[in-house]
Amino acid sequence: AQTDIPEELKKTAQEMRVQLMESVAETDDALLEKYLDAQELSSEELRQGIRGGVLRGKLFPILYGSATRLIGVPQLLDAIVDYLPSPVDEGEFQGKNPVTGEIEKRLPDPTGPLAAYVFKTIIDPFAGKLSVMRVISGRIATDMGLYNPNKQLKEKIGQMFKLEGKKQEVVREASAGEIVAAAKLKDVSSGDTLCEERAPIQFDGPPHFSPLISFALEPKTKADEEKVPQGLHRIMEEDPTIELHRDEETRDFILSGMGQQHVEIIVEKLKRKYGAEVILKAPKVPYKETIRGRASAQGKLKKQSGGRGQYGDTWLKIEPLPHGKGFEFVDEVVGGAIPRNYIPAVEKGVREAMAGGVLAGYPMVDVRVTLYDGSYHDVDSSDMAFKIAGSLGFKNAVEKAKPVILEPIMTLEVTVPDDCMGDVIGDLNSRRGKVLGMETKGHSQVIKARVPMSEVLKYAQDLRSITSGRGEFHMEFSHYEELPPHLAERVVKEAKARQAAGSLQEHKA
Repeated sequence: AQTDIPEELKKTAQEMRVQLMESVAETDDALLEKYLDAQELSSEELRQGIRGGVLRGKLFPILYGSATRLIGVPQLLDAIVDYLPSPVDEGEFQGKNPVTGEIEKRLPDPTGPLAAYVFKTIIDPFAGKLSVMRVISGRIATDMGLYNPNKQLKEKIGQMFKLEGKKQEVVREASAGEIVAAAKLKDVSSGDTLCEERAPIQFDGPPHFSPLISFALEPKTKADEEKVPQGLHRIMEEDPTIELHRDEETRDFILSGMGQQHVEIIVEKLKRKYGAEVILKAPKVPYKETIRGRASAQGKLKKQSGGRGQYGDTWLKIEPLPHGKGFEFVDEVVGGAIPRNYIPAVEKGVREAMAGGVLAGYPMVDVRVTLYDGSYHDVDSSDMAFKIAGSLGFKNAVEKAKPVILEPIMTLEVTVPDDCMGDVIGDLNSRRGKVLGMETKGHSQVIKARVPMSEVLKYAQDLRSITSGRGEFHMEFSHYEELPPHLAERVVKEAKARQAAGSLQEHKA
């Protein structure tokens, strides 16, 4: 609803209207001449002037409102119609011939060859998957056969709808300039082109934006754990800016999005549409363990009870490998000290001990283990006994081989305005970051740095705060480095506390 401007704001409103008229007049010589003569522009002249300025890229209207309170929404819709370019204003659309690779153009002509661009995907609870498309040229109709050059597949149009909010009106055809949704095109994704096979064309897809922030998802119940990946994969069809993977080491679902609010909206949609409830948590840092020294140790299992006992005896030496080499197991047993059939069991025990870590429960990497001696019992030895002996020997050796914790290091590329560069660099230094270099990009500075992952788990919010929302960044994994001793102590302490809490829960159960 509209209302009169309050008396105390009328003067301010008039001053701002004058500023608006001046800004619009400056983009058009005819309007400028009229404004200088009459000191006034009519509402229609303002509307046409703003539209012309927008089409020429000289004016950028800003509207205020609240979608949740439905304030300013009708004005926004009117502004889209009044000021933004229609397909006719856009003129020809440029694409590429997927067969020849040559540039091709399409006019918004309903009599031309069909070409449509899919810009959105909706998963509807009743109609299923809806591919929302803009018809660039030609006409599209139900039962029409089409070609998808992005996937190199043929498609057939079934039901089509014209969307008006939640209302879906069934239509049989649409022509250039119209927006329609086609149901159940299972191989079509946002960014795909649909065209006639005899006149192929492919339009550029949307720019790819890498997610900026990640959270671990903890399903509330066992039933939720099954629903989470199914629901999120459906949501990902609608929103290609989110990513989901399961961390192989922590076993957490990791959901990545463009910001904290974006991720929270996805989680709310997951609950509302798919009935899966999760708790958002900062993702666990995938630390690793390794050794810096060499050591030898015995691992021996000897149990005697009434019947058959358990006996396995191993001597192992361990040494560090170069970064990225993983694990090597060397068999140097001679003289039958350990029968050949038990050697694989020893290696299995060592591998299991490495997977569970020794210091803080994180996987151990870049270690060579050599089995060089041991003993066995004709009756009491078994695969199980030698597996346990191998595990014990490895753990005993690690304790003497200067074990350390490794932390993941990320490469960060931060783009910020010139006036924020000092604050951003200072912040990166406070996060144990190493600035690698800087370069100018337009009116911005691009800062390249390496920072430990544990220091940038919530960097998106922090950068937004430092730059007042004017900064952006891209982050990817670089390598692992040794965690400083004082921080390693804290990680070990936290790991032992978690293990103690887990043991207590098991005991109560």
